[in-house]
Amino acid sequence: MHSGGVLFLLALALLLVLPGPWNVVGAAVAVVLGVGEVSLWQRTVRGRKAEVGAETLVGTQGTSLSPCRPEGQVQLGAEIWNARCDAGVDAGQKVRVVGRRGLTLVVERV
Repeated sequence: MHSGGVLFLLALALLLVLPGPWNVVGAAVAVVLGVGEVSLWQRTVRGRKAEVGAETLVGTQGTSLSPCRPEGQVQLGAEIWNARCDAGVDAGQKVRVVGRRGLTLVVERV
């Protein structure tokens, strides 16, 4: 839960726990802070394009699982991808992703 939600829960808790009229004052302050934080986050992330898919892998390094002459498989983190390396790479060598063709990554030896 983000802290804006935490502030709204705090407002509810203050409303129930504090004696009046401080419960209303405390809850109002917490709600105003929560609304301010949520609007600040909305302004910060608005217009940002989500980075997902194989495009985000360009530049990352991994390990060749099989000889890529020119096609084979590489491991990037916990994922295994089909890869193409025109220069050739042996199993166990480090590779860097330089592009993609469909769902096949284009890699080069590091």
